[in-house]
Amino acid sequence: MVMGTSVLSLRIDHELLERLRHHAAKRGMSVQDYVVRTLVRDDFDERFQSAVEETERFYGSPDSGEGDQVRPSAGIR
Repeated sequence: MVMGTSVLSLRIDHELLERLRHHAAKRGMSVQDYVVRTLVRDDFDERFQSAVEETERFYGSPDSGEGDQVRPSAGIR
């Protein structure tokens, strides 16, 4: 798999940019790195949740009467 980069330009208001700068600075990151990390994490969360839902469909829903088993989504928001 070949990984490349592209440019994404965003227009955001001053207040949001300042909040992003603050969050990034707390982590010792640039705003760009902070935003990219946040997007990657959100994408992972969505893909992980999809995998959990697929697993629940395969093994049965949490309400299927299997009281002794821990459902795959336990602890996931």
